[in-house]
Amino acid sequence: MSGLSGPPARRGRCPLALLLLFLLCPSLVLAISFHLPINSRKCLREEIHKDLLVTGAYEISDQSGGAGGLRSHLKITDSAGHILYSKEDATKGKFAFTTEDYDMFEVCFESKGTGRIPDQLVILDMKHGVEAKNYEEIAKVEKLKPLEVELRRLEDLSESIVNDFAYMKKREEEMRDTNESTNTRVLYFSIFSMFCLIGLATWQVFYLRRFFKAKKLIE
Repeated sequence: MSGLSGPPARRGRCPLALLLLFLLCPSLVLAISFHLPINSRKCLREEIHKDLLVTGAYEISDQSGGAGGLRSHLKITDSAGHILYSKEDATKGKFAFTTEDYDMFEVCFESKGTGRIPDQLVILDMKHGVEAKNYEEIAKVEKLKPLEVELRRLEDLSESIVNDFAYMKKREEEMRDTNESTNTRVLYFSIFSMFCLIGLATWQVFYLRRFFKAKKLIE
């Protein structure tokens, strides 16, 4: 028990320091890379919240040297099939769009060509929310000091965290309502089934009684 006791300030100092370290350190965004064989299609899916800026940069390495008429296409769509970004003969570039609703977004790369051609290397760096904002450009436009830029970034990060918690709370409420509705339906169905079984058992008793009386097996 003595190992768990101690001053409250000492117990709360470590988590507070970790939280500050997490907030003050820049976000790490790792690019995704994969190989795209000829005449194939690969897609990446991600759920993104409403009213968020999404930016990305891509690069497709062509190791065929122009042989086989190799062409690569990039298309970004939502769950309804709306095209948010499309690029034919994509090799290297950037894209940006703002989400209108919480949805599942799909980024698809497609390769077309003929002959035996080495696989293409696709590198995709996709950011959204606070990560997608260019705070250096914001500082130049609004003439902000480095400390003010950092405070702006922390404010946006805090708002993003609050929005995430609000969305999680909303989903939890929706799931709770669904569970309660399901439980109510199961209860009503159980009561209905019980009355059906009772009615069927009663009918069987009277039917068998009349049958045995007709056969004069009972009085």
